[in-house]
Amino acid sequence: MDYLLTTQHLTKQYGRYKAVNSVNLHVRQGDIYGLIGRNGAGKTTILKMISGLATPTEGNFTLFGKTGRDAAPYMSRIGTMIESPGVYANMSAAENLQMKCLAMGVRDPHTVSNLLEVVGLQGTGRKRVRNFSLGMKQRLGIALALVGNPDLVILDEPINGLDPQGIAEVRETMYRLNQEKQITFIISSHILEELSKIATNYGIIHNGTLLQEMSREELLAQCSERIELKTNVPKLACTVLDSMGITQYKVIDADTIYIFERLDDSGSITMELGKAGIKVMGIAVKNEALEDYYLNLTGGNKHV
Repeated sequence: MDYLLTTQHLTKQYGRYKAVNSVNLHVRQGDIYGLIGRNGAGKTTILKMISGLATPTEGNFTLFGKTGRDAAPYMSRIGTMIESPGVYANMSAAENLQMKCLAMGVRDPHTVSNLLEVVGLQGTGRKRVRNFSLGMKQRLGIALALVGNPDLVILDEPINGLDPQGIAEVRETMYRLNQEKQITFIISSHILEELSKIATNYGIIHNGTLLQEMSREELLAQCSERIELKTNVPKLACTVLDSMGITQYKVIDADTIYIFERLDDSGSITMELGKAGIKVMGIAVKNEALEDYYLNLTGGNKHV
């Protein structure tokens, strides 16, 4: 499979502290890739290394099929908003964009007006950015990241601190850009519930380590209502499930099977397994919320 971006054992160490520890990410063209983790998990450091704003202590990354120095010419195809939008508060949105265009050598006279329309700020006129709402500032930050028509846009906590309306505005803007302009996004957040409404793929970061990469479908399957069956012989148990006409199941590990249908038939399933001489070590109906799944994966219930 071809990837727009991959990282190979990407590591960042400060003294004895490893902020990022051997992370391997895989981002395809057209993804909205959600980088999930608590504050301080290493998300921003990863994004800075990918954006060229920090140098890896170890490891590397491949961008558009190019690695190391060969990737340098392609860095201009990345747009970034790291930590918070870098804006001039006493200028208007248009003036901020004009400054960014000047710095990047973008001379198309229609660029500023087009970008303001893309992010829904075309009606702000000469209003100074210092008088913008937080949601408007975040949308301006996205517009600044879009100067130069990047193929990949990296956004660090773009919905942090926003009210529900601001979150919806920013989310809709990113989704539309992804669908209409085929822009690939990497978005960091510590709010899994919100990111799940837009992301197509996820990387879950904890204490600088990548715990898991998964698609949207895989995440939702983990969190959907299901029967969790524990047995020491899952292969034989699958044969019994097949004989019962149960097809919507998945072997998770060496002793766990998830069953996604006939959720009221756990008793019958237990009886049929018993008849086949298969020991059932546990069976229960589970329905795990997204945040619960994340907290269980990272091993704690602290606020993220």
